[in-house]
Amino acid sequence: MKYIIMCGGQYKEWKTPRQLMKVKGETIVGRTIRLLRENGVEDIAISSDNLAFDKFDVPLLTHTNDYYFRGHNDVDGYWCNAFYPMDEPVCYLFGDVVFSPAAIKKIVETETKDIDFFGSAPPFAPEYVKRWVEPFAFKVQDTVHFHKAIRDMKEIADTCWRSPCAWDLWYVISGVRIDIDDYQKNYIVINDYTCDVDHRSDIPKIERNIPDEQ
Repeated sequence: MKYIIMCGGQYKEWKTPRQLMKVKGETIVGRTIRLLRENGVEDIAISSDNLAFDKFDVPLLTHTNDYYFRGHNDVDGYWCNAFYPMDEPVCYLFGDVVFSPAAIKKIVETETKDIDFFGSAPPFAPEYVKRWVEPFAFKVQDTVHFHKAIRDMKEIADTCWRSPCAWDLWYVISGVRIDIDDYQKNYIVINDYTCDVDHRSDIPKIERNIPDEQ
């Protein structure tokens, strides 16, 4: 299975792509690559049209992605274009997530028959720095199902109350709304300090919860 770290997107707050921000002296994307390799994964790539990511000794995959997030439904394209198209089993990891070693181990060791989704869920761990759920990864064995879900997501994107995101795509795939049913039954929960970085102020908060050996 190929593991693709998604490092696209443009965000006005960040002059440096946030996936290249350092956490405990290590870039976020570099940390993810290291943890994957420590779990025996070698088929790793980065998906981005930014050549700044062409320095991690893994292939840089580029494709058309016209999505620019501006909040709510004011978008230039579809967020779903972020997923580099694959016809073979693939795990898409969000590039701005600071993963714990346990989280990467759980993702790698999960055997997927169709599509699995990984994210945080309440009740949150004490070391988790946010008070809302965040997506971490899609692990895809059935790529036909996944590509169809993306096409379906695009057709209903304008009906979403905000810009379409990972949770909306998971709803299309699973048919289960996370805000109505039990989180713990809807997807595979990672319940530790693993969290994405939305703002620069998130980084020191996350760093405080990472043991020195990690």
